[in-house]
Amino acid sequence: MAKHRIFTIAFSNVYPLYVAKAERKKRTQDEVDRVICWLTGYDKAALRRQLAAEADFKTFFARAPMMNPKRLLLKGVVCGVRIEEIEDPLMKEIRYLDKLVDDLAKGRPMEKILPA
Repeated sequence: MAKHRIFTIAFSNVYPLYVAKAERKKRTQDEVDRVICWLTGYDKAALRRQLAAEADFKTFFARAPMMNPKRLLLKGVVCGVRIEEIEDPLMKEIRYLDKLVDDLAKGRPMEKILPA
């Protein structure tokens, strides 16, 4: 099975797009960082180091200190695909992140975005 091109794209190239999407909807970079850190277990300093290292998505997720087990509670459609139906584990992690940023940009309250 062919691997997706996004796996080799530097996370640091996509991160500003996540921030811009959120900021267009009056959300902040800190909120984007919060959802990323919630999902991956990175703290802000470690997140900045990953951005500076220009780690690709595969490496970014492989180095994540601890993927939040509550991410499995995230449901919905991202890019026309239902998250629950994604089979590739790395693509599923990427789509979890996309879902969190999408919900943030939609103006949902943080307490509703991050499963308790």
